[in-house]
Amino acid sequence: MSSRRVALLVDGDNLSAKHASRLLCEADKRGRVDVSRVYASAIRSSDWLATPGYRLMHAGAGKNAADLLLSIDAMELALRAGMESFLIASSDGDFAHLAQRLREHGLEVLGVGETKAPPAFRLACTQFVLLSAGDGRCGGSRISELDRKIREMIAFHSREGRGMRIVDLGPRMHATHGTKISSYPERNWRAYLSGRPALYDVDPRGPEAMVRFRPEGFSAA
Repeated sequence: MSSRRVALLVDGDNLSAKHASRLLCEADKRGRVDVSRVYASAIRSSDWLATPGYRLMHAGAGKNAADLLLSIDAMELALRAGMESFLIASSDGDFAHLAQRLREHGLEVLGVGETKAPPAFRLACTQFVLLSAGDGRCGGSRISELDRKIREMIAFHSREGRGMRIVDLGPRMHATHGTKISSYPERNWRAYLSGRPALYDVDPRGPEAMVRFRPEGFSAA
């Protein structure tokens, strides 16, 4: 994994949480995702409220509240936290100003949005990735190096397709690869695995809960 520091900032009022896994995959490709936030109102019903892997930033219910808070945080992260790459997930053309300003500071800006995203926002980004309808999986080149290692670990310890215990995965990943899940946005293995439903099948909570990888999720990797 690249040591480049990445900030993933999602306009939760504009994009559905069905894209959550895809967005994390795109961010993983750019480097180490140190910040993973979604901006929305915590008092409104939203599928983002129960989505693992993201820190929910309550923006209030005012007009453009999520956009404004996301933009303020982005500039603070750029100027004070040393972020090198930003993934701005939205189809809102107003983020063109933010993308341009970040690039003026020499930072990479990846825009990710749906077909309704206007040219102004797309062209302001270093690169723009289009989300297709229902595209919530990690596939093909979006499989991160960490996920490849997890797949190998599960395959090695699985017996008769049962997978391996989630409580055993962390210690073995640390011993073999030096992986510390606490350094990732999800902070724990269950949240990380559950946030990638196209790649992993996770049992309900319990000391014997197992995780299995989905072959179809890795088939194009």
